[in-house]
Amino acid sequence: MGSTNEGWVGEAQRTVSPRKLEKQMAIAGAACTVFGREGYARASVDALAAEAGVSTRTLYNHFPGGKAQLFGAVVTWTSGEVKDAQLTRLYAVLDPDRPPRPPDLERDLVALARGFVGLMADYPNHFALVRHIHAEADHVPREVLDAWRDAGPGPVGRALAEAMEGLATAGLLDVHGDAALAATHFTALVSHSITQLSHYGVLPLPKEETERLMSAGVAAFLRAYRAA
Repeated sequence: MGSTNEGWVGEAQRTVSPRKLEKQMAIAGAACTVFGREGYARASVDALAAEAGVSTRTLYNHFPGGKAQLFGAVVTWTSGEVKDAQLTRLYAVLDPDRPPRPPDLERDLVALARGFVGLMADYPNHFALVRHIHAEADHVPREVLDAWRDAGPGPVGRALAEAMEGLATAGLLDVHGDAALAATHFTALVSHSITQLSHYGVLPLPKEETERLMSAGVAAFLRAYRAA
């Protein structure tokens, strides 16, 4: 699942011994595979324990809330990792202290779109979870959905909105008084078709088609938001 991210660990779990924490992380890592393959509703505690190589009793010892707590831990952990990667790519392209020059704006927005879309290949297990979250939202506990948004989509959306506001301040965009909505439109235009057609990266599109869809999305965004 990548580097350790303690964002998924509850306050009670932060005080456990390193050995117990290592076991919890091993269980969560195995659970990520099962949830990504089976989804939340279909994954059983028996299957989760078997994938981790532990008994169901051991699983409950580490995650007393069972499947719901374990799914929340996995989603929060992977969301934190992807959030960090998204923010790194965002600030690499749209440096808040150095906005792009007008001729470079479309080029830079395409680069940002390419960076965001490319994360589906870099974090396939996470995006498999997201696919199931959207498909099974009526089965996933509300607190888990809230934890996922707080760990990943929320902070990234706010950072992207700030970047759009910065481009507006630099005179490159007209966000019509709503930078958050502009950020939402940008994300939808550059990634929605790719996400749906590739089933969240399960069936990757040809590179040429991905580039075409991203470039067309940026062009549509700029037709709506480029400053006059």
